[in-house]
Amino acid sequence: MTALTAAAVLAGCGDSAPHNARSEWEARRAELQRAIARDAGAIAERVELARVATKLGDGVAAEAAIRGAIDAGGNPAALRPILARALAMQGKGDAALAILSEGPVIAAMEGEAAWVAGDIHRDRGELGDARDAYDHAVRALPRNAMLWVDIARFRAANADLLGARDAVDYAIELDETNGAALALKAGLVRKSEGLTAALPWYDAALDVDPGNGDALIAQAATLGDLGQYKAMLAALRRAATVVPGDPRLYYLQAVVAARAGNFPLARSLLQRTRGAMDDVPGFMLLSAIVELELGGEAVAATWAERLVSGQPHNFTARRILAAASWADGDSAAAAKALAPIVARDDADSWSLLLAARIAAEGGAAERGAAYAARAAALTRGDAEPFAFGQSILLRSAGDAAPLNPARAIPAMAADLAHGDAARAIERAAALRDANPGVAEAHILLGDAAFAAGRFGLAVQSYRAARNLDASERAALRLANALYRGGDVAGARAAIGALGRSDPASIAADRIAGHLAIDGREWDTAIWHFHRVRGRIGDRDAVVLRELARAYAAKGDRARARAFIDRAYRLQPLNAAIMEFYADLLEREGAAQAASDLRDKAAQIGR
Repeated sequence: MTALTAAAVLAGCGDSAPHNARSEWEARRAELQRAIARDAGAIAERVELARVATKLGDGVAAEAAIRGAIDAGGNPAALRPILARALAMQGKGDAALAILSEGPVIAAMEGEAAWVAGDIHRDRGELGDARDAYDHAVRALPRNAMLWVDIARFRAANADLLGARDAVDYAIELDETNGAALALKAGLVRKSEGLTAALPWYDAALDVDPGNGDALIAQAATLGDLGQYKAMLAALRRAATVVPGDPRLYYLQAVVAARAGNFPLARSLLQRTRGAMDDVPGFMLLSAIVELELGGEAVAATWAERLVSGQPHNFTARRILAAASWADGDSAAAAKALAPIVARDDADSWSLLLAARIAAEGGAAERGAAYAARAAALTRGDAEPFAFGQSILLRSAGDAAPLNPARAIPAMAADLAHGDAARAIERAAALRDANPGVAEAHILLGDAAFAAGRFGLAVQSYRAARNLDASERAALRLANALYRGGDVAGARAAIGALGRSDPASIAADRIAGHLAIDGREWDTAIWHFHRVRGRIGDRDAVVLRELARAYAAKGDRARARAFIDRAYRLQPLNAAIMEFYADLLEREGAAQAASDLRDKAAQIGR
């Protein structure tokens, strides 16, 4: 192999190359194509062309270039890893691994061969094999920025968010103009710090690589989640010039259309994806909602059922499945969809009311009345962090495999069911210690501590989880643990942090509103509950009741009456709503109407 050919082969697999803007890579590709046209036997130019095509994300062109180099006499032992990478970029993982196993690879390319294998195993979910391959690759290429980006992706796939952050930070340290590293950093910041904090990182990624379609689409999705729809659509328009026809463009536009209430347009946009996103949970959920809004109950039920089959604990999908099945006349399917929800102490009133109606019409009047009574209370119980088991076999299995979550979590449930909270916490702590960068491990320990009433340990664990994952699942647990432990100010601070990191969080506004009501901060409560109404409309009796309370406390009886009237129309059998409504009516001089409402409330209470 000539020195020139060797340099071309190794380019891009050693230390990070100097930054080249996408336009510069495009220009270099054109130069190489002209050189190859002049000299059909050029090997070094073909190898470099393959490298450039890889940087541009063009696996087909990279494959053609490297096969041309081999046909022209290039050394297969040097070129197999580059060919394997080109095949892997096209989704041909089996073919790529077959190429790598066809024969030896020169020593200088062993690191890249391992790197390619790691990427393939990672994308297949074969995380053990991926870890081994990456360990080999990083020993050979310790300062390659793109390798560290892929290691960060691997760690993120392993739920090791702390490790992923460390890896991507090192990649940026090695090459601060690496667009892929900056875009991945944006995604990790979005998860760990929230939506707003991620935007500057997306801007940084696009400053160095304005043609990064994935970063543009991710930026657009983040802007949409923040409610900045004009900026979101602008980002999507830019993305459409880079990756025209990408199904994610149509999906995100459909999200905007649906939120604006234009469901026919949303359906048209979803159909333009031509099945490319049919297995994506968000796509299935949106499709179910759109079809239900347009009267396609059977189609909506099909979408929701598919989602529930893959995510049985997705209660939003279950509610949509129940609504669609009920509207389509299949009450049995609706009841089945609701069963896991209404079995919980923290079941929502909408699910309970629908379950009550289904039970009553099915002849189970007593069960229906029980559901209706729970819904009318407008208070929800606490969620149980574990479904308790009773078998000693679960505990034994957990003892045998203490670091296997599939064994340890049921064992913890059995421990708690047998009153052995200390052992459950011990198991969770062992999982946490083995996975300090995994938010779920800290949440698990927090859940065990919370179930045992050890709120201090729960707070500590949930806080550690929130530092890794700024989403609602950690923040809401932290706020609840703080509140149950008597730290109301801490709970408010945790909810405030969630609201700042994710301004679109309905849960953050809802809970902040309730805490403001408790603190008699009426204007703050009104502001938060109106934000909730802006997202969900007037379909939550609790939100409407709290708005009525806040306006009444401020002396604005007209608005208070308007909101309590809406709440009453949603929950006409709720005694608390009737009592509050009666008080308002009495203060306005409508004594008879107030008396009638109190009589009705008393009859319901008997």
